Amino acid sequence: MTGFYGPALAALILALGGLSAWNRALLRGANAPRAIEIQPSSAASLVLANGERLAVRAVGGVGVTRYWVALAPLSLAGRSTLITAGMLGPASARILRLWALWGRTPGVASGQRLK
Repeated sequence: MTGFYGPALAALILALGGLSAWNRALLRGANAPRAIEIQPSSAASLVLANGERLAVRAVGGVGVTRYWVALAPLSLAGRSTLITAGMLGPASARILRLWALWGRTPGVASGQRLK
């Protein structure tokens, strides 16, 4: 494109790319995920930066590996989230993977006594 439209379009694309990186890749936006909470009932929710909570479920199949866990929203509104191994500590990543695979977190088996 020549004239005024070429540089204007380039600036617009650059600005949109920066805004997208700020919002998604750098996790600085108001809708960026901040925490995952797994309840004793095995229900999970994604806590966003603005305090909102979204109910999520684990994506089966290749959605759970030792390198990542994919989470999908229960409702049609919302977006999927990919949690990679480097985002959590080893113990937290293991608990998340166990929940995603089996729907439970490690703990005391039913009928077992705590000493």
